[in-house]
Amino acid sequence: MPQEVLLPMPADRIWSGDPGGHNSARQVIYWMQQAQRAKCNHALNLAVETANARQIPLCVAFVISDAVPDAQAGHYRFMLEGLAATAQELRQAGLSLILLAGAPAESVAALAGTESLVVADHGYLRWQRNWRQKLSGLLPPDSMLEVESDVVVPVRAASDKEEYAAATLRGKLLRRLPEYLEPCPRPLYRGPRGFVPKLPKSLSSLVCRPATDTMQVLDFAAQHLRITAAKGAQAHYQGGYPEADRCLEAFLEKRLHLYAAQRNDPALDIQSGLSPYLHFGQISALEVALRALEFCGYPAYAAADLIRDKSGLSPLQAGLASFLEELIVRRELSCNFCHHNPHYDSYDAIPGWARTTLNDHLSDPRPHSYGLEELETAQTLDPFWNAAQREMTATGKMHNYMRMYWGKKLIEWLPDPESAFQTMLYLNNKYELDGRDPNSYAGVAWCFGKHDRPWQQRPIFGSVRYMNAAGLKRKFDMQAYLDKVDRIAPQPGH
Repeated sequence: MPQEVLLPMPADRIWSGDPGGHNSARQVIYWMQQAQRAKCNHALNLAVETANARQIPLCVAFVISDAVPDAQAGHYRFMLEGLAATAQELRQAGLSLILLAGAPAESVAALAGTESLVVADHGYLRWQRNWRQKLSGLLPPDSMLEVESDVVVPVRAASDKEEYAAATLRGKLLRRLPEYLEPCPRPLYRGPRGFVPKLPKSLSSLVCRPATDTMQVLDFAAQHLRITAAKGAQAHYQGGYPEADRCLEAFLEKRLHLYAAQRNDPALDIQSGLSPYLHFGQISALEVALRALEFCGYPAYAAADLIRDKSGLSPLQAGLASFLEELIVRRELSCNFCHHNPHYDSYDAIPGWARTTLNDHLSDPRPHSYGLEELETAQTLDPFWNAAQREMTATGKMHNYMRMYWGKKLIEWLPDPESAFQTMLYLNNKYELDGRDPNSYAGVAWCFGKHDRPWQQRPIFGSVRYMNAAGLKRKFDMQAYLDKVDRIAPQPGH
C-alpha cells in the first residue's frame, strides 16, 4: 500500500522548473519516459504531491516513438511489457497511464495545452535531453518540471565535471550518499480516480487507453511503429517491475553471497541480471540498493563504509559491498560520462593518451579480418567470441566479463580503432536489451581506455588494456561457458 512521503524532495533532484510555478494549472501531467515505473519514482511522487497540494487531477502519459536511436523490435517489446505492468499498478493507485504515438515533445505539448503543469523525469542521453528541451520550448513559461530519479546520487550533486575514473568519483559519491540513500514511498493520490485529460483532435487516433493489457499495448505499438520484428534483441527476458522484482529476490537469496568471488565467471549466472530493467527504468537503483542492504541486515548509512573498505568481510558482506560498488559507483560514473561528455557516443570520447597509443600502432598487422556480416552471425575463428555474440543475439544480454573480451577482440580484428568503436556500438545497441544506455556507452569506451589507465605496450593495442583467450582459459572453465551458450543458442547444424 502506498505511504505518505515524509521526507522532502532533495532540491538537487529537480533539474529545471519551479514546483510553485504555473499556479493557474488545472491539471498535472507526468510525462513518463526514463523512469517507467510506479514505485520509487521521484518524478511521479512530485507530480502526485503537486496535484494533491493544488487539488487538481493527475494523469500519466507515455509516448511511443520510432525516433529512439537504434531501438529494435525486441527493445520495444520489453519496454511495452513493462509499461502494461506499470499501468496496472498505477490504476490500483487511482491513476491512469495513457499511451500516445508520435513525436514525444509535440505529443505531450498537445496533450498539455495551456492549462497543465507537466512533470518530466530526467534522461542522460543527447536525444532524451533534446526531447525535454524541445517540450519546454513548446509549453507556456513555468509549465514544466524535470526531476531526476534514475541514480541514487543526482549526477550534478556528485560532481560538476567529467571524472577520470571510478577512483576520482567514488569519494565524492560516498560523501553525498547518506543524503540520498533514503526510501522513496509513493504518496497517496487524492484526486479523481482514472482521470484522463480531454484529448485534442490531433491525438484522438493516436492514444491507447487503458494501457493495462499487454497484448493491446503491443498491438497498438505495432500499428504505429516502423520496426522489423526479425532483428535486434530477442524475446528471452520479460519486461516489467514484477519480473525485475523476482529477478532481484532470486539474486539476493541465491547469488549475492557468491557475487564478490564469482561474478566474473561467464560459465556461471552469478550476476544480478537487472541491467535491462534498470535501463528501461522498470526498477529503481535506489530501491535495489536499499533492498540489498535490508536483506543483509545493514542500515542505509552503512553503505558508504561498505563500499569504501571491503576488507575482512564475510562472503555475503563482500557480495553486498561489490554489488553496491557496481550499482552505485560504476553505474553513476557512466551517467557522469554521458552528462559531461558531449561525445559519449563517438571515438572522440576516448582519452588522448589512448588515442595516441592506438594511432601509433595503426600499421601493426591484424591477425584476422572480418566483415560485419561475419561478426553479426558469429562466424569468426574464436569460439569464445562466437559464443558471446550468440548469447547476445539470442537473449538480448551478454555476460559482462565476456562483453569486455568481446569488445577487445574487435579492436584486434578491425582495421582501425575508430571502425572498431563504431562496429562495437552498432552491435551492442542493436542486440543488447540494455544497449543505448550510459552504462553501454561507458562500457564501449572502456574497451578503448576510458576510465582506465595505461598498461604494458602490446601490438595493435599499444598501452590500452589487452585481453586474450589464454587469460579466459586460465581464469575460468570456458568449455562450461561454451556448453551453456550451446544450450541457450545452439549453433546451426548442431
